[in-house]
Amino acid sequence: MQPHVTQALHNWRMAWDDQQFAAQEAFTAAFPALNDSDPRCRCYGPTLRWETPGEGSGKVCLDDHGRATIEFENVSKAAVGQALEEVFGVDWFDEGDGGFAAAGPGQYSYEDESTYAEYYIDVHEGGLATVAISYVKIEDIVTILDLLEQALADQRTA
Repeated sequence: MQPHVTQALHNWRMAWDDQQFAAQEAFTAAFPALNDSDPRCRCYGPTLRWETPGEGSGKVCLDDHGRATIEFENVSKAAVGQALEEVFGVDWFDEGDGGFAAAGPGQYSYEDESTYAEYYIDVHEGGLATVAISYVKIEDIVTILDLLEQALADQRTA
């Protein structure tokens, strides 16, 4: 490979690494319980994990296309509903008049054909939910994480 091509490729790799590091900083600023984790998840990029007794556990990762995925388990359905309603409004959830926060137990999914994002939510008995939001822009995941952190903080003080 020609030296100027090698240098250009090196510069691109360094910028990509910087972008991934900045995304991780944004994730942890929005949701402080996240910590660096090995092994990496199926996204093949940096993975952050969290576990808080009574609030759930999960991970956030980046794929090799610069998109983010969150997978949270046993998180308060009310907190998830509050965060998603703030981001998307109550009307985005077609399964009920009260939005996701009022959804009954079951599995719900939505695929955004324009962005290829995927949303899978499993509402459990007892007010908990498992949430997987995949292939979403980093800024959207940061917004969701921030709103979820606020909703969980509200529950902690209630």
